[in-house]
Amino acid sequence: MNLLAWIVLGLVAGAIAKAIYPGHQGGGILGTLLLGVIGAFVGGSLYNLITTGTLALTATGLSIGGVFIAVLGAIIALFVYYSATRRAV
Repeated sequence: MNLLAWIVLGLVAGAIAKAIYPGHQGGGILGTLLLGVIGAFVGGSLYNLITTGTLALTATGLSIGGVFIAVLGAIIALFVYYSATRRAV
């Protein structure tokens, strides 16, 4: 996938994931882009694990299904990030 497709996928998936995930997420446009790209890798790898049974670092493509998988991966990435950085009271 070329660079422009990665940027579009990252922005779309990151923005949708930030809108769905509860609470306020900072980071601006660059953070949203990075979240979407990480989500594409997390979602693509999990999808590959579920469908083939092997764990491989793969990413989704720029399609409706690919954006859906990338959004799910970005939500998982947000959950893991906020779980790991939450302070104990």
